[in-house]
Amino acid sequence: MSKTEVPPAETAKIIMEPVYSIDGSDLKKLFYASLVWLKNHQPLINSLNVFPVPDGDTGTNMFLTMQSAYNEIAASKEKNLGKVIHLIAQGALMGARGNSGVILSQLLRGFARALDESKSMNADLLVKAFAESRNTAYKGVVRPVEGTILTVSKDVAKAAEDALTKGNDLVQILEEVLAVADASVKNTPNLLPILKQAGVVDAGGKGFFIILEGMLRHATGKPVDMEASEINAMTVNLESIKFNELHGEIEDGQDFEIVVDFKPQGELNLQKFYEELSQVGTSIQVGEGDDLYRMHIHVPTENKYEPIELVNKYGSVQKVYIENLLEQMGQETKEEDFSNPVEEGQIAVIAISPGKGISKIFKSLGVSRVVSGGQTMNPSTNDILQAFKDLPTDHVIILPNNKNIILAAETAKKISDKQVTVIPTKNIPQGLVACLRLNPSGDYEEIVDEMSESLSEVEAGEITTATRSIEINGLKVKEGEVIALLNGQLIDSSNSVLKACANLLKKAKTENREHITIFYGENTTKEMVDQVVEYINQEYPDHEIEIHEGGQPHYQFILSIE
Repeated sequence: MSKTEVPPAETAKIIMEPVYSIDGSDLKKLFYASLVWLKNHQPLINSLNVFPVPDGDTGTNMFLTMQSAYNEIAASKEKNLGKVIHLIAQGALMGARGNSGVILSQLLRGFARALDESKSMNADLLVKAFAESRNTAYKGVVRPVEGTILTVSKDVAKAAEDALTKGNDLVQILEEVLAVADASVKNTPNLLPILKQAGVVDAGGKGFFIILEGMLRHATGKPVDMEASEINAMTVNLESIKFNELHGEIEDGQDFEIVVDFKPQGELNLQKFYEELSQVGTSIQVGEGDDLYRMHIHVPTENKYEPIELVNKYGSVQKVYIENLLEQMGQETKEEDFSNPVEEGQIAVIAISPGKGISKIFKSLGVSRVVSGGQTMNPSTNDILQAFKDLPTDHVIILPNNKNIILAAETAKKISDKQVTVIPTKNIPQGLVACLRLNPSGDYEEIVDEMSESLSEVEAGEITTATRSIEINGLKVKEGEVIALLNGQLIDSSNSVLKACANLLKKAKTENREHITIFYGENTTKEMVDQVVEYINQEYPDHEIEIHEGGQPHYQFILSIE
């Protein structure tokens, strides 16, 4: 079976009769259904972000992890269920992105471990697999936090065990598991106060629920290619969805990607909206958040403003994003080389970087390989592994430079046969300060210790634009305001970049520091940079100031205060 073929739905028998056992081909269909359903809900899951910053990518990370997992079985006709799930788990492990993707890969790994080489799966094995899935995921996290996907996996395992006492029908067990998973997700704000403050449920837990829901929908003959609110009485099976539609590939003549956030006027008729969008372009997605919808579409150049005009008929536009897809592809093919040679026995440092300017600085500091990634673009486990796999040295240090990349880096470490240390840098300033301690020919353990100790020497500031209105930790934020984060914590919301920078420097007690380094983003104007620099010169005349073009997206400024 090729990757573009879709496994047949064959739902009639499942609906009419109980299911006491499934084999590998059945699991493949169920897994594919969950992949499609997750893709459909990707924008919704992304919107469940605690802080109003542009890093809501949990849905994307989970989908890409699932997609990598399905790639391992897409062309397979294997019927041995144990072999199929092991291929899925391996694909998820290598393609895991972000914390949610890594934990999802561990859930699948545990599921595979319980099934081993079993040709098929009955109710007893299903319950055992859910239990091992939970255990493996918890073991894979150093400090498990309740109110997350981990809690949902624990509740799911218990629900499966309870359901087994009522019968051996796999569909019935899955139905009871899903009901508990739903309740567990809704309860996450009661376990994690930050979720309650933000008014959202845990995004990873919601993603896990969607994956299970996709499987159940296929098992009971319900469609998986549409929003839940739009399904009604329509009957669409998996044969109507092509695998390559999940990749968001650029079709001939599809030159622009348009994303519009809008608030509907009254109740939105999704069916009619989809039909009108389909006349304009392809790769259509519509996600629903709190009183807000996000529309995504690929259109020809001559149609690039039509989706915006169409949205205006249905509501008020809040935000528009337009990107030239062909230029984006061209940029990817012309990516600069930010690597440095490393010799056998030397220390190789792998750094994650969100922008070309920052990548150049990492290169100047002796980093062996730079992996592109950061907010909204987390690299996979395999991306990180491939960066050092072929290097002629066994001494490797990884600098994730983002809290959501640390788990993927740790996973790359575990599956490598090299000596690898992940120094948990959570931002770019920490990564750069660590690199100042790099001596490729030095003692590995001493360099690791020095890099680790250096992380406390720098304060990291970030300036960006709020993606939604929220009140958190007593701070009221309005969508579109400029917000400041200090060491990852939201500390200010202002009506200008200059005010946000000023308040950030004050909160960081910059008067007690000596050096300020400014990295400005890809869409930051020269005027904006000059204003900030002039302010710093006036308020902190004795401080040394460095200015660099960081090239990072989303964030107008990243500040390193030492």
